[in-house]
Amino acid sequence: MQRSDSPDWLNPLIGAMQQAQVGLLQLLHGLGLAGTVDGQPAWPWALRLSGENLQIDLGQARGLLWSLAAVATAIVLLVLALALALVLRRIRLPALVLTALAALALLLAPWPRADLILVPAHATSFHASPTGFSVESIARGSAVYAQHCTACHGADGRGHGPLAASQPVWPPNFTSPLLWRRADGELLWAILHDRRPVESGDGARAHGQADRLSSDDAWALIDFMKARAAGQMLQIAGNWPYPVGLPDMAVQCAGQPARRLSTWQSRQQRLRVVAGSGPVQEDPRLVSLQLSPDGGNRAASALDCTVNDPRAWQAMALLSGSEQLQGMQWLGDRSGWLRALSRPGAQGWSEDDLVCRTDTPARTTVEATTAAAATAGPSDGPSDGPSDGPSDGSPDGSSDGLGALIARMDAEPVRFIKGGFVH
Repeated sequence: MQRSDSPDWLNPLIGAMQQAQVGLLQLLHGLGLAGTVDGQPAWPWALRLSGENLQIDLGQARGLLWSLAAVATAIVLLVLALALALVLRRIRLPALVLTALAALALLLAPWPRADLILVPAHATSFHASPTGFSVESIARGSAVYAQHCTACHGADGRGHGPLAASQPVWPPNFTSPLLWRRADGELLWAILHDRRPVESGDGARAHGQADRLSSDDAWALIDFMKARAAGQMLQIAGNWPYPVGLPDMAVQCAGQPARRLSTWQSRQQRLRVVAGSGPVQEDPRLVSLQLSPDGGNRAASALDCTVNDPRAWQAMALLSGSEQLQGMQWLGDRSGWLRALSRPGAQGWSEDDLVCRTDTPARTTVEATTAAAATAGPSDGPSDGPSDGPSDGSPDGSSDGLGALIARMDAEPVRFIKGGFVH
């Protein structure tokens, strides 16, 4: 999550750093000056700019901001000096003064520490996962983990596998911030190319498994580990301390061809997933989906849209840390993050069901609901998205628990920091 004391300029600064590096990488790759590793452009240098450290040390971030301002000022002064030198061919004093001022600006700039701004990088540091965090990828990753990772990391991912004690360094506990704090490309490198020695049943070898796994296997493995870690942390802490996305899956709506869940997420629509059959009705504020464990009975669904892929049931069980999903419900916000969970047997929704929270000060329910309604368009049914009007006819939607919960989700959007920049 984003720091509550982060100044408004920090995220644009870090985002600009990130986009500049990604843009440079794409340019170099387009010019044939950067190769390809694991199907994506490879970062050609051993260092990269670090947004992570700027989130931790605001003093260094301020220094970088002022230094960039000094560089911009120096460039402007040098351009003016050059222009004056060309115009005033005999009187160059103004140009010399401007040049001196440019040098002074650079000299007095509070440059940040190089060891905090520049951090080690790998060829895959800027790689992005192509899976879309789908239920198919999570299922594939589960099989990969069982075959290649359990011996050291353990079946639960906490680092207590049969070979853990024989390793030079004890395996990490994945039920931790590790998978959320490291960029996906860094995780990919550790899985495929890390040369640190480890002990296996056949003797010592490198940790990286590029000779055994494809990049698609590695991306799927990352998805599975995140899903399982999210469920374990939910069981331990009672909430998701780090944002968890609603997995992409195939959805079948009445009278329509099958479509992906991501098509709704791309339109920034709220989603509700209901596990199993039950007395659940459509709500105009949400796109509601019925989740079946084994293909289910389409005719028995009270909702227009159903998910009949058993892999979707298994993925939601992982994310929830429970095999008892019948009657469980999840809410996803407009950005695709899972925000709330209602346990089986619960009587309606309440703000206590919000299990992915932010540290942004909450507005009142009425204020938040009014703001949400002012920015939303009308609903055209489940294929086009929800409206923001209350389902019970109340003027502000606050008299029912779901209305209050939706209002809070809209008022407190997730701002996830990964790799030092907002996702």
